[in-house]
Amino acid sequence: MNVPTPPIRVVIADDHLVVRTGFAALLDSQPDFTVVGTAADGAEVIDVCRETGPDVVLMDIRMPGLDGIEATRRLLGTAPERIDGPRVLILTTFDLDEYVHDALRAGASGFLLKEVTAERLFDAVRVVAAGDALLAPAVTRRLIDEFARLPDRAAASLPPPRPATLTARETEVLLLVAEGLSNPEIAARLVVGEETVKTHVSRILAKLGLRDRTQAVIAAYESGLVVPRARDAKAGSEG
Repeated sequence: MNVPTPPIRVVIADDHLVVRTGFAALLDSQPDFTVVGTAADGAEVIDVCRETGPDVVLMDIRMPGLDGIEATRRLLGTAPERIDGPRVLILTTFDLDEYVHDALRAGASGFLLKEVTAERLFDAVRVVAAGDALLAPAVTRRLIDEFARLPDRAAASLPPPRPATLTARETEVLLLVAEGLSNPEIAARLVVGEETVKTHVSRILAKLGLRDRTQAVIAAYESGLVVPRARDAKAGSEG
């Protein structure tokens, strides 16, 4: 007899009531989701998460008082508010350049634009609930650009990577992850099976003490394993 899989428990944090109710209605229309709470600001979402124990938090960035990035940091970092378990999916209507680095460093598992389609919303929640990161190549490029502009930024919130502990193949996979390639794309590039890539990624995360592939991207750049090109300098030379 098959035991039914419990639904994915979701909390929605946004300071606009219409956004909260709209996303809640969409998610509750699916049998594998249940919205267990909503919040209008960062402080409230911490309280709601403590009370409900969600699997995924849809987190707006700009909220009054405690913003979404700081709320994410408190939920997933070392603060007393930390709650083990939830994955944070950042909701934004804004260009991601300004926020991508800080949100990912705070522990977010990815980004989602508020004008997302219903199917994309459902897929995104399922992806992060399963423990994967929603980090599209376009977002990865913005993250790389951030490091190109700020090469000396301190790596305070992640454990220092130890690339020497990785095998040659694992290092190769990490470099491709840092390029923003998905597992199927890495498999095609290396001419191996997708399950083999998943195994390599899992071992990389375990060896480096990282939460997910999003942190792996950050770690690859902050360790110096990958050196971003200074695009501003290039642009200046072309101008």
